[in-house]
Amino acid sequence: MINRPLSSRPESSSSTDTAKQLAAKVPAPIEQMLFEVKRLIVGQDRLLERLLIALLSGGHVLLEGVPGLAKTVTVKAFAQVIGGNAGRIQFTPDLVPADLIGTRIYNPGRSQFTTELGPVFCNLLLADEINRAPAKVQSALLEAMQERQVTIGKETHPLPDPFVVLATENPIETDGTYPLPEAQLDRFMLKVLVDYPSFQEEVVVVERITGPDIELRQVVTIDQLREMQSSVKDVYVDPAVRTYAATLSYGSRPGKVKGLEDLASAIAYGASPRASINMVAAARALAFMRGRTYVLPHDVSEIAPEVLRHRLVLTYEGIAAGVTAETVVRRVLDRFPPPRIDLGDRVAS
Repeated sequence: MINRPLSSRPESSSSTDTAKQLAAKVPAPIEQMLFEVKRLIVGQDRLLERLLIALLSGGHVLLEGVPGLAKTVTVKAFAQVIGGNAGRIQFTPDLVPADLIGTRIYNPGRSQFTTELGPVFCNLLLADEINRAPAKVQSALLEAMQERQVTIGKETHPLPDPFVVLATENPIETDGTYPLPEAQLDRFMLKVLVDYPSFQEEVVVVERITGPDIELRQVVTIDQLREMQSSVKDVYVDPAVRTYAATLSYGSRPGKVKGLEDLASAIAYGASPRASINMVAAARALAFMRGRTYVLPHDVSEIAPEVLRHRLVLTYEGIAAGVTAETVVRRVLDRFPPPRIDLGDRVAS
């Protein structure tokens, strides 16, 4: 139920001026982080913004793109810039859970077992080629992603705070790969599709990579990142915005919404309520990055494709008919455009 009225009229001049003033106050650490990363990464503005959203909201990101598009380099660059404890795991078919979370080792000298923690104990985990690991490894990672802890033997060990998984996936190779379980895909806040750079950007890429080495500086600390995460949680979300996020998730479910009946046979399962939660959390981070203390419906619709696309399970009939997750998301957004909200009382408060 929407507790505050929606308005189709333009926002008042006073509220618009206030919004512009707030929009100009982009946090300095955000600008510094993006500036530093862009010294190495050319283009890919959407990718950089989405990774920063994940860091600010504590969500996990799945990056999908063909080899050579700087997915791994970008993740490593963010790790350098935030100065956190970064770890990297190259996923392979012979990986076992102990290689990820750690194991118990018997010490003959002391006649006792000791626990050796794995590389997952870090602030920023790069899971490279995540779809090459078998199911038992994915299940071990699932607990870490959702519960922020791992269980080794009878002991439970909390992970560092913050803990963010940035995973890469190659969509063109299928040999030796395992489809990620839907339950694990649902734990990724965002799935970002990484595309080729433009011609001009590629020329600059070659120039930078073949030129002198670029050493990135640490511009924020983990404590500063925690403070920004706390500030993101304080960003105001109007009930109408929460309703809009839930509407988009609900609209992705087969046979639930008028006007999308033709997609019912193409969708086996729509987005879960976790999608609605993540849309609001990501929209908060996006608003914070743009210097606002409140979320607009447009923030939700802008982040919706990355939140929804990996949570949709299509039927064989739909796939055969050429329906894709992008098709469904586009239709849902067309059916439910962002509502207009009068910001007068919101901004004034």
